[in-house]
Amino acid sequence: MDDLIATYYFRPGDGVTADFAAQAISEEQTTGTWTRLSTVNDHTAYVHAYDGEVMDIVSLGDGGYVTRIRYPYEIFEPGNIPQYLSVVAGNLFGLGKISAVRLLDMDLPDAFRAVHPGPKFGIEGVRKIVGTETSRRPHVGTIIKPKVGLNPKDTAAVAYEAAVGGVDLIKDDETLTDQRFCPLMDRLAAVMDALDKAEQETGHRVLYALNVTTGGDKIVEVGERAVKAGANMLMVDVLTAGFSAVQALAADPAITVPIHVHRTMHGALTRNPHHGIAMRPIAKLVRLCGGDQLHTGTVSGKMGGSAAEVLGDNAILTEPWGPVAPVFPVASGGLHPGKVHAELAALGTEIVLQAGGGIHGHPDGTRAGAAAMRQAVDAFLAGVSAEEYAKTHAELAKALAAWGTV
Repeated sequence: MDDLIATYYFRPGDGVTADFAAQAISEEQTTGTWTRLSTVNDHTAYVHAYDGEVMDIVSLGDGGYVTRIRYPYEIFEPGNIPQYLSVVAGNLFGLGKISAVRLLDMDLPDAFRAVHPGPKFGIEGVRKIVGTETSRRPHVGTIIKPKVGLNPKDTAAVAYEAAVGGVDLIKDDETLTDQRFCPLMDRLAAVMDALDKAEQETGHRVLYALNVTTGGDKIVEVGERAVKAGANMLMVDVLTAGFSAVQALAADPAITVPIHVHRTMHGALTRNPHHGIAMRPIAKLVRLCGGDQLHTGTVSGKMGGSAAEVLGDNAILTEPWGPVAPVFPVASGGLHPGKVHAELAALGTEIVLQAGGGIHGHPDGTRAGAAAMRQAVDAFLAGVSAEEYAKTHAELAKALAAWGTV
């Protein structure tokens, strides 16, 4: 069946039954409204073929319910992700009949995937660029810190130290785009020169995710210009720029590099367990629209989130989807070498571990911080505790002394 099934948590409003509230969601998002319509009559009864269907309602015993609603495939415009969201996550959040509602998940039929090619690179393509397709070790990434303020020359100096220290990925932070103090193209040229120098010295290729987030009328042009100038990865803030921004870049044949997707602003949608949109639907849409890497959270970092939830989101990115390539999950936010074991033990090794302050805040600087993260990963892969490994690895020892372990 090609219909889409969306799963919601909801709490009925005062004096409203669960059945009535669930039906209100179904009607509001398809063919209904708050009153009887003169436009629906014997002549136009055909519109009922596009009604939503409440499949079931389950009480959680605390005043909350979970319902599944079936949306006919025909009410969707194939390929139009903004329109998908207008259906499954449109006006329902303001309905007076519901005191809270959260989109938990959506089951996408094969017909949806058939019109979305998905990532150009995915996990395997990114691993091939970096050279880890055989070892399968976790990737280690870092964010330029301070997140804004550095000029291109100093940004490149930070990138060089991180690359020589052993990271696989260096990225701009979400707020750094094309500001006057650090113009995008100047920054790109300086950083890529620094990474070329590091590769000559170490033999290791490092990706640089250049943040090309901008208006929808310019993002493809900016992306093409960056790739032509030597960018080897682009970054997009998907929720501020829109899913269509990622989709447009991924669909452009001139964009021949992976796309790193940041989820900044997601907390406005995901944080409240009773209202908003969970990360699961966001992850599915990013995979559909062509992101190659996506931030999904940590189990020990600063952003919160349960291991079960992050594991489930990561599974959505990596499970088989026919011809649609898997996406590399990224764990980021408050990580440092002392948290590596906890992250890998919970989330597995098919992941990017990304540390900003946990690398640049190392007592001996960025290069030592990057080395300490790699050493912590090596310790886990060797089945040795970080504390034991630190006895023969000074960078890791200093990191653990500074921040401890989880």
